[in-house]
Parts: sequence; C-alpha cells; structure tokens
Amino acid sequence: MAKAAVRVSATRSPSDGDGKAIGSKILLGLSRKECKHVLAELELVRLKLHQVIYEAGETIKSGYFVNEGMMSVLAVQPDGKSVEVGLIGKEGFAGLPLLVGYRTSATRVVIQADGSGYRCDGQTLKRLLRECPELERQLHRFGHQLAMQTTQVAACNRLHDVNERLARWILMTADRLSSKQLPLTQEFLSQMLGTRRASVTVAAGILQKVGLISYTRGSLTVLNREQLEEAACDCYGIVQQQLRNWESEIK
Repeated sequence: MAKAAVRVSATRSPSDGDGKAIGSKILLGLSRKECKHVLAELELVRLKLHQVIYEAGETIKSGYFVNEGMMSVLAVQPDGKSVEVGLIGKEGFAGLPLLVGYRTSATRVVIQADGSGYRCDGQTLKRLLRECPELERQLHRFGHQLAMQTTQVAACNRLHDVNERLARWILMTADRLSSKQLPLTQEFLSQMLGTRRASVTVAAGILQKVGLISYTRGSLTVLNREQLEEAACDCYGIVQQQLRNWESEIK
C-alpha cells in the first residue's frame, strides 16, 4: 500500500506530506511522537459522495480515519431497505470491528459528503494497536461514543416524528461538516431517516417556513441554529451532553 509522506509541523497540529493540516481528531489527540509513527503507515485517500466504504456482511479490508467529510452508518434489512443509525465525521474512524479481530461489517457505511480520509489496512492497524497505546485508547473511546450515538438514534427513529428527527439530523450533520451549508437532497434524506420522500418534503418545508433553514434542490443552509436545536427532539441534546460528560471525565 502506498504510504503518505509525513512531516510534523513546528506548530502544534501535524500535517501530511503536502503540508495540509490533519483534520482527524483521533490522530490529533495522539502525542507528537505517536502521531508521526501512525501517519507514516497511512494512505491519504479521497472519499467521494455516495461511495460505499463497507457493505453489510462483507469483508472489511481497511479502516479509515475521517479527515474531512462525513460517513453514514446504515442498518440494512433483508428486503434492501435501510435506515441511518450513525454518523461519522472528523471525530471518528470507520472499521471498528477490526479492533477486536472481526473481519466483516454488520452495517453499510457510505460517504454522505465529499472529503478525505487516512486509510490503514487491517494487518497494519493490528500492528499499530500493539505499538501505539494512545491510538488504541482513542479508538476504543470513539467506539463507545459511536455505540452511544447509535443507540440514541435507533430510539429516535422509533419514538419521534419526522420533523424532530430531521432537525436532529441536520444538527448532527452540521457539526460533523463544521458548516451551515449542507449538500443534501430530499431523496437522500428520506433514505437516511427511513421515511417517505413526501414526509421529508413536508418536514423540510415546515422548518423553512419558520426560518430555521433554507432549502433548495441539493443544498440546505442552517439559518437559525438556536431555534433548530429547540425544534429537534431531545436525542440531539442527550448525545451532546453525554459526550461532554465523558470528555470531562478524562481531563
């Protein structure tokens, strides 16, 4: 596998071989020495919209540290229907089963917003986990964060109406892209929320009518973040509060 050339900048944040700042929070959370060691084994790759990283039931060959962009984690049913149960942005990593020796994916993971990631093949990751205790700890922590998020989103999909779920989803997406402008279509939103496109159209129309978002074909802009949080169900706040609690516990 081609390796990314690495240098560590004189500033606090490391950079890749092209001098670009690293976006992955997991890699940035490592010591300078361990980050440099890990980066030397990674390959920077482009993550393209709608690209399927893993298919449910198929072999996981590599893990990905998200550098920019976003991935959706989808639970897939035997009839082919799917619903989103998790989101992974620059805070995370795709390929968590590799950490404990599993080789197949239980979910479909698809790129939802163009970006980039640092790819690591399974055998290399296994070796790095032995050599880099900080990396292992960071990945296990993210595993718990994603599991918590997935549990809450699953409850949300069952208990809350589409208006609240859409608001929650927009907030989670905006957080991971660090942007108020989101590249979204109603068809894709309906797949993510596991509901009819017509229902998403109505829900988006309601949020737009009260001035919380602006929506045009293929693009959504958050206009009033504070009121959008009020319009969302409690699930968004629950996830954010638990993340803050865990963060305070390790300081």
